[in-house]
Amino acid sequence: MHAFHEGRRRGLAAVALVLVATLAGCGGEKPAGQGAGAAAGKPAGAGVVIGVSLLTRTHPFYQDLEAGLREAAAARGYELNVQAGEFDVAKQKDQVENFIVRKVNAIIVCPCDSKSIGTSVAAANQAGIPVFTADIAVLAEGPKIVCHVASDNVAGGRLAAQALRQALGGRGKVAIIDHPEVESVIQRVRGFEEEVAREPGLDVVAKLSGHGTKDMAFRTAEDVLQAHPDLDGIFGINDDSALGALAAVEKANRQGRVTIVGFDAVPEARAAIQAGKIYADVVQQPKMIGRRTVEAIGDYMAGKPVPPVVLIPCELFTRSDAGTP
Repeated sequence: MHAFHEGRRRGLAAVALVLVATLAGCGGEKPAGQGAGAAAGKPAGAGVVIGVSLLTRTHPFYQDLEAGLREAAAARGYELNVQAGEFDVAKQKDQVENFIVRKVNAIIVCPCDSKSIGTSVAAANQAGIPVFTADIAVLAEGPKIVCHVASDNVAGGRLAAQALRQALGGRGKVAIIDHPEVESVIQRVRGFEEEVAREPGLDVVAKLSGHGTKDMAFRTAEDVLQAHPDLDGIFGINDDSALGALAAVEKANRQGRVTIVGFDAVPEARAAIQAGKIYADVVQQPKMIGRRTVEAIGDYMAGKPVPPVVLIPCELFTRSDAGTP
């Protein structure tokens, strides 16, 4: 009996040693892998893929916004798949669908059409992929956006109206070169019109779409100038609109008679402001918009609270900021 019990004790001890070794190995595998990654200097976000569909990559504003996205993503080890709809919502929908098929970890959209893109956002929601918007919001009812990061466009529109009011001495007829398919523009125009309404001497006599492009804005401004020979000012909702309006004003030989205010302060517009051809521009902070969007994604993935809207302040850029030639 003693030999039997002694053998049994030795057998159990051997089994226990095997179990301890096995458990130690299993318990150590996962942390060891994490530790190896950390030791190799891999950022915590390694393996996270974010799909990005911009409105366009041709405009300096979106080039800066993309730079902000990439800067913040690189700091966290996120991989970005950046594409652009180039003002074509059907193309943008295909891009979002591709992100869904690839099962990216998050999607950032700058909508080409704030309402039409809603079905694609809803599809991402259905697939369990969080969606964030930058610069332009989604206006469709139903789809869920985790966080929208953008300029305070209403306040920016007010700044544009204040600049025109100052330039015109509080009196005059003004036109808006619009792009109403885009939410950010809707906000700018709203702020502009609210501010103009506070000034009895200012009157908005025309509001026509230039579709956010220089060529279309040029043709739209030509129509406005022909219909309103006594026009005093133009608000271009972005710099392509303002520069297109400037070309129309110059063609009509009405320089110095029609004051133009734009939005974005891209290099070409800054040069026109410096030359006295455009009165002022509203300045945004696109790199900050990009950085804050990626930061919102990081907070969301970490389980931290994320505000539904983050607004970045705008400022006014005038000839005094540009410096006289």
